[in-house]
Amino acid sequence: MTAGLSGRSVFLVEDEVMIRMMVADMLEELGYKVAAEAGDITEAMRLAQATEFDIAILDVNVNGKVISPVADVIKAKGCPFIFATGYGSSGLPEQYRDRPALQKPFQLDALGKTIEAALRGE
Repeated sequence: MTAGLSGRSVFLVEDEVMIRMMVADMLEELGYKVAAEAGDITEAMRLAQATEFDIAILDVNVNGKVISPVADVIKAKGCPFIFATGYGSSGLPEQYRDRPALQKPFQLDALGKTIEAALRGE
């Protein structure tokens, strides 16, 4: 991991409990702290507004709802975010197709590289 990125906090939104647990474990293995986790849009909206974090990882489709309102809140805060999707970049909300996306299922190294690039503003 790049010096200075370790210990950063991550807000994780994922509706599948097992995937959320796996990604949280991966983040901790990479040296990040999970600031908050949400499994539905309502909780994600509340936490996005109330929680301090350095970067967010957002599942694109949360219980059949698109993540855009949560992404809007995070964008307004000026925080970087990454999408996680099983649908490829075409599955991203149209206004956010320029944002980094991880194709599910993703590996630890891909997660680490994508987070580092997003935190550097690439």
